[in-house]
Amino acid sequence: MALFESQGISLAFDEIAGDGRPVILIHGFASNRTENWRRLGWYGAFERKRMRMAALDLRGHGESGKPHSPKAYARGAMAGDVVALLDHLGAERADLVGYSLGARIAIAAALQAPERFPLVVLGGVGGRLFEAAPSGTPMAEAMEAADPDSIGDPLLRSFRRFADEQGEDRLALAALARHREQPLTREMVSGLSMPVLVVAGGRDALAGDPQALADVIRGARAIVLPGCDHFSAIPHALFKAAVFDFLDGVLE
Repeated sequence: MALFESQGISLAFDEIAGDGRPVILIHGFASNRTENWRRLGWYGAFERKRMRMAALDLRGHGESGKPHSPKAYARGAMAGDVVALLDHLGAERADLVGYSLGARIAIAAALQAPERFPLVVLGGVGGRLFEAAPSGTPMAEAMEAADPDSIGDPLLRSFRRFADEQGEDRLALAALARHREQPLTREMVSGLSMPVLVVAGGRDALAGDPQALADVIRGARAIVLPGCDHFSAIPHALFKAAVFDFLDGVLE
Protein backbone atom coordinates (compact mmCIF):
# COMPACT_ATOMS: atom_id res chain seq x y z
CA MET A 1 0.00 0.00 0.00
CA ALA A 2 1.08 3.56 -0.74
CA LEU A 3 -0.48 6.88 0.28
CA PHE A 4 -0.97 10.29 -1.30
CA GLU A 5 -2.80 13.39 -0.12
CA SER A 6 -5.66 15.15 -1.86
CA GLN A 7 -7.41 18.20 -0.45
CA GLY A 8 -6.13 17.38 3.01
CA ILE A 9 -7.30 13.75 2.96
CA SER A 10 -4.91 10.79 2.95
CA LEU A 11 -5.79 8.28 0.24
CA ALA A 12 -4.48 4.73 -0.18
CA PHE A 13 -3.61 3.17 -3.50
CA ASP A 14 -1.78 0.28 -5.12
CA GLU A 15 0.32 0.53 -8.25
CA ILE A 16 1.39 -2.19 -10.66
CA ALA A 17 4.38 -1.40 -12.86
CA GLY A 18 3.96 -1.89 -16.59
CA ASP A 19 4.23 -0.41 -20.03
CA GLY A 20 2.44 2.59 -21.47
CA ARG A 21 0.25 5.17 -19.79
CA PRO A 22 -1.41 4.02 -16.57
CA VAL A 23 -4.97 2.82 -16.10
CA ILE A 24 -6.72 4.05 -12.94
CA LEU A 25 -9.35 1.76 -11.38
CA ILE A 26 -12.15 3.35 -9.33
CA HIS A 27 -14.27 1.03 -7.17
CA GLY A 28 -17.92 1.19 -6.18
CA PHE A 29 -19.83 2.28 -3.07
CA ALA A 30 -19.04 0.37 0.15
CA SER A 31 -16.24 -1.51 -1.59
CA ASN A 32 -12.50 -0.83 -1.79
CA ARG A 33 -9.56 -1.42 -4.09
CA THR A 34 -8.80 -4.85 -2.62
CA GLU A 35 -12.32 -6.24 -2.83
CA ASN A 36 -13.43 -4.65 -6.10
CA TRP A 37 -10.25 -5.22 -8.08
CA ARG A 38 -7.54 -7.33 -6.46
CA ARG A 39 -9.65 -10.19 -5.09
CA LEU A 40 -11.71 -10.42 -8.26
CA GLY A 41 -8.72 -10.91 -10.53
CA TRP A 42 -8.15 -7.49 -12.05
CA TYR A 43 -4.69 -6.94 -10.57
CA GLY A 44 -3.53 -10.28 -11.94
CA ALA A 45 -5.03 -9.50 -15.34
CA PHE A 46 -3.09 -6.24 -15.58
CA GLU A 47 0.10 -7.95 -14.45
CA ARG A 48 -0.29 -10.60 -17.15
CA LYS A 49 -0.86 -7.89 -19.75
CA ARG A 50 2.16 -5.98 -18.38
CA MET A 51 0.08 -2.82 -18.25
CA ARG A 52 0.68 -0.07 -15.70
CA MET A 53 -2.23 0.25 -13.29
CA ALA A 54 -3.18 2.13 -10.14
CA ALA A 55 -6.23 1.50 -7.94
CA LEU A 56 -7.21 3.82 -5.11
CA ASP A 57 -9.49 3.58 -2.11
CA LEU A 58 -12.00 6.40 -2.49
CA ARG A 59 -12.34 8.78 0.42
CA GLY A 60 -14.63 7.16 2.99
CA HIS A 61 -13.52 3.66 1.97
CA GLY A 62 -10.86 1.07 2.64
CA GLU A 63 -7.62 2.46 4.02
CA SER A 64 -8.26 6.05 2.93
CA GLY A 65 -9.37 8.92 5.15
CA LYS A 66 -13.01 8.77 6.21
CA PRO A 67 -14.65 12.15 6.84
CA HIS A 68 -18.05 12.01 8.52
CA SER A 69 -19.31 15.24 6.94
CA PRO A 70 -21.53 14.92 3.85
CA LYS A 71 -19.96 18.03 2.30
CA ALA A 72 -16.64 16.14 2.03
CA TYR A 73 -18.17 13.87 -0.61
CA ALA A 74 -18.98 16.34 -3.36
CA ARG A 75 -18.65 14.66 -6.75
CA GLY A 76 -16.16 17.29 -7.91
CA ALA A 77 -13.98 16.74 -4.84
CA MET A 78 -13.92 12.97 -5.38
CA ALA A 79 -13.11 13.49 -9.05
CA GLY A 80 -10.31 15.78 -7.90
CA ASP A 81 -8.87 12.87 -5.92
CA VAL A 82 -8.49 10.94 -9.18
CA VAL A 83 -6.69 13.85 -10.83
CA ALA A 84 -4.47 14.16 -7.73
CA LEU A 85 -3.55 10.48 -8.01
CA LEU A 86 -2.56 11.01 -11.63
CA ASP A 87 -0.35 13.91 -10.56
CA HIS A 88 1.15 11.78 -7.77
CA LEU A 89 1.99 9.08 -10.30
CA GLY A 90 3.86 11.65 -12.36
CA ALA A 91 1.77 10.86 -15.41
CA GLU A 92 0.27 13.35 -17.82
CA ARG A 93 -2.59 11.06 -18.84
CA ALA A 94 -4.32 7.86 -17.75
CA ASP A 95 -7.25 5.75 -18.88
CA LEU A 96 -10.10 5.34 -16.40
CA VAL A 97 -12.10 2.26 -15.43
CA GLY A 98 -14.86 3.00 -12.93
CA TYR A 99 -17.55 0.76 -11.54
CA SER A 100 -20.93 1.97 -10.21
CA LEU A 101 -20.10 4.92 -7.92
CA GLY A 102 -16.63 4.74 -9.46
CA ALA A 103 -18.16 5.19 -12.92
CA ARG A 104 -19.93 8.35 -11.78
CA ILE A 105 -16.66 9.68 -10.43
CA ALA A 106 -14.91 8.70 -13.67
CA ILE A 107 -17.47 10.75 -15.62
CA ALA A 108 -16.89 13.73 -13.33
CA ALA A 109 -13.09 13.43 -13.62
CA ALA A 110 -13.26 13.12 -17.41
CA LEU A 111 -15.45 16.22 -17.62
CA GLN A 112 -13.21 18.08 -15.17
CA ALA A 113 -9.95 17.32 -16.98
CA PRO A 114 -10.71 15.78 -20.39
CA GLU A 115 -7.17 16.29 -21.64
CA ARG A 116 -5.88 13.92 -18.94
CA PHE A 117 -8.14 10.92 -19.63
CA PRO A 118 -8.00 9.59 -23.22
CA LEU A 119 -10.23 6.52 -22.68
CA VAL A 120 -13.00 5.89 -20.16
CA VAL A 121 -14.77 2.66 -19.18
CA LEU A 122 -18.04 3.00 -17.27
CA GLY A 123 -19.06 -0.25 -15.59
CA GLY A 124 -22.21 -1.02 -13.62
CA VAL A 125 -24.12 1.98 -14.97
CA GLY A 126 -26.70 2.50 -17.67
CA GLY A 127 -29.83 4.45 -18.43
CA ARG A 128 -30.86 4.63 -14.78
CA LEU A 129 -27.97 7.03 -14.20
CA PHE A 130 -30.33 9.82 -15.21
CA GLU A 131 -33.22 8.88 -12.92
CA ALA A 132 -33.99 11.12 -9.96
CA ALA A 133 -32.61 9.95 -6.64
CA PRO A 134 -35.16 8.40 -4.28
CA SER A 135 -36.70 10.70 -1.72
CA GLY A 136 -35.13 10.70 1.70
CA THR A 137 -31.82 9.04 2.53
CA PRO A 138 -32.55 5.29 2.54
CA MET A 139 -28.93 4.21 1.92
CA ALA A 140 -27.65 6.41 4.73
CA GLU A 141 -30.31 5.07 7.07
CA ALA A 142 -29.37 1.50 6.14
CA MET A 143 -25.74 2.22 7.00
CA GLU A 144 -26.75 3.77 10.32
CA ALA A 145 -29.17 1.01 11.35
CA ALA A 146 -28.19 -0.80 14.54
CA ASP A 147 -29.28 -4.17 13.15
CA PRO A 148 -28.99 -5.00 9.42
CA ASP A 149 -31.88 -7.45 9.77
CA SER A 150 -34.13 -4.46 10.50
CA ILE A 151 -33.56 -3.10 6.96
CA GLY A 152 -36.63 -3.96 4.91
CA ASP A 153 -35.33 -3.35 1.40
CA PRO A 154 -33.30 -6.40 0.25
CA LEU A 155 -30.92 -4.33 -1.88
CA LEU A 156 -30.17 -1.88 0.93
CA ARG A 157 -29.73 -4.78 3.30
CA SER A 158 -27.23 -6.41 0.94
CA PHE A 159 -25.19 -3.19 0.70
CA ARG A 160 -25.19 -2.88 4.48
CA ARG A 161 -24.07 -6.47 4.98
CA PHE A 162 -21.40 -6.03 2.31
CA ALA A 163 -20.09 -2.95 4.11
CA ASP A 164 -19.99 -4.90 7.37
CA GLU A 165 -18.14 -7.77 5.72
CA GLN A 166 -15.52 -5.35 4.39
CA GLY A 167 -15.13 -3.66 7.77
CA GLU A 168 -16.03 -0.31 6.25
CA ASP A 169 -16.79 2.81 8.30
CA ARG A 170 -20.57 2.90 8.08
CA LEU A 171 -20.83 6.50 9.32
CA ALA A 172 -18.52 7.65 6.53
CA LEU A 173 -20.62 5.74 4.00
CA ALA A 174 -23.77 7.27 5.47
CA ALA A 175 -22.22 10.73 5.10
CA LEU A 176 -21.44 10.01 1.44
CA ALA A 177 -24.99 8.79 0.87
CA ARG A 178 -26.41 11.92 2.51
CA HIS A 179 -24.56 14.28 0.21
CA ARG A 180 -26.95 15.84 -2.30
CA GLU A 181 -26.07 17.78 -5.44
CA GLN A 182 -27.26 18.18 -9.01
CA PRO A 183 -27.49 14.72 -10.57
CA LEU A 184 -25.62 13.91 -13.73
CA THR A 185 -27.79 14.84 -16.70
CA ARG A 186 -27.82 13.76 -20.31
CA GLU A 187 -26.55 17.19 -21.31
CA MET A 188 -23.62 16.93 -18.90
CA VAL A 189 -22.66 13.40 -19.89
CA SER A 190 -22.94 14.22 -23.59
CA GLY A 191 -19.95 16.49 -23.01
CA LEU A 192 -17.60 13.51 -22.79
CA SER A 193 -15.32 13.92 -25.79
CA MET A 194 -13.11 10.83 -25.52
CA PRO A 195 -13.92 7.22 -26.52
CA VAL A 196 -16.17 5.64 -23.90
CA LEU A 197 -17.18 2.04 -23.25
CA VAL A 198 -20.27 1.31 -21.13
CA VAL A 199 -20.63 -2.18 -19.62
CA ALA A 200 -23.38 -3.58 -17.40
CA GLY A 201 -24.93 -6.92 -16.58
CA GLY A 202 -28.10 -7.95 -18.36
CA ARG A 203 -29.78 -8.45 -14.98
CA ASP A 204 -28.39 -5.29 -13.37
CA ALA A 205 -31.52 -3.50 -12.18
CA LEU A 206 -29.41 -0.79 -10.53
CA ALA A 207 -27.71 0.18 -13.79
CA GLY A 208 -30.40 -0.29 -16.39
CA ASP A 209 -29.62 -0.60 -20.09
CA PRO A 210 -26.00 0.38 -20.86
CA GLN A 211 -27.00 1.27 -24.43
CA ALA A 212 -29.30 3.99 -23.09
CA LEU A 213 -26.25 5.64 -21.52
CA ALA A 214 -23.97 5.03 -24.50
CA ASP A 215 -26.52 6.65 -26.82
CA VAL A 216 -25.98 9.95 -25.01
CA ILE A 217 -22.21 9.96 -25.64
CA ARG A 218 -20.99 10.45 -29.17
CA GLY A 219 -19.29 7.31 -30.47
CA ALA A 220 -19.67 5.37 -27.21
CA ARG A 221 -20.01 1.58 -27.25
CA ALA A 222 -22.21 -0.51 -24.97
CA ILE A 223 -21.81 -4.13 -23.93
CA VAL A 224 -24.29 -6.24 -21.98
CA LEU A 225 -22.94 -9.10 -19.89
CA PRO A 226 -25.55 -11.89 -20.18
CA GLY A 227 -26.94 -13.25 -16.93
CA CYS A 228 -24.94 -10.88 -14.69
CA ASP A 229 -26.34 -8.67 -11.98
CA HIS A 230 -24.68 -5.64 -10.38
CA PHE A 231 -22.29 -7.72 -8.30
CA SER A 232 -21.55 -10.75 -10.47
CA ALA A 233 -20.52 -8.60 -13.45
CA ILE A 234 -17.31 -7.32 -11.84
CA PRO A 235 -15.27 -10.56 -11.96
CA HIS A 236 -16.79 -11.80 -15.22
CA ALA A 237 -14.29 -12.82 -17.89
CA LEU A 238 -16.30 -11.05 -20.59
CA PHE A 239 -16.06 -7.79 -18.66
CA LYS A 240 -12.28 -8.09 -18.45
CA ALA A 241 -12.03 -9.07 -22.13
CA ALA A 242 -14.12 -6.09 -23.22
CA VAL A 243 -12.08 -3.68 -21.09
CA PHE A 244 -8.72 -4.90 -22.37
CA ASP A 245 -9.91 -4.97 -25.98
CA PHE A 246 -11.06 -1.38 -25.55
CA LEU A 247 -7.82 -0.26 -23.91
CA ASP A 248 -5.80 -2.06 -26.59
CA GLY A 249 -7.76 -0.37 -29.38
CA VAL A 250 -9.24 -3.64 -30.65
CA LEU A 251 -12.81 -2.76 -29.65
CA GLU A 252 -13.80 0.22 -31.77
